[in-house]
Amino acid sequence: MTQRLHLVFGGELISTQGTAFKDPNNIHIVGMFPNYDAAYKAWKAEAQRTVDEAQTRYFIAHIHRLREENEPASATEELGG
Repeated sequence: MTQRLHLVFGGELISTQGTAFKDPNNIHIVGMFPNYDAAYKAWKAEAQRTVDEAQTRYFIAHIHRLREENEPASATEELGG
């Protein structure tokens, strides 16, 4: 069975219009998750926790895509479609 590892991380951005972090040394690593569903739940919890902080954003990185660069993946594949 293929592992589909996902990393959830975030922090304060320089601008709400971009994705550059204000202080890369203070990126909040939420954790590594074994599937997209678990990562999405963690991402959503952090996003809701920081909803009043306009410049704080959280992201899901598809780590399995870094390991399997030659295998294409689609968003529907992540959702089981």
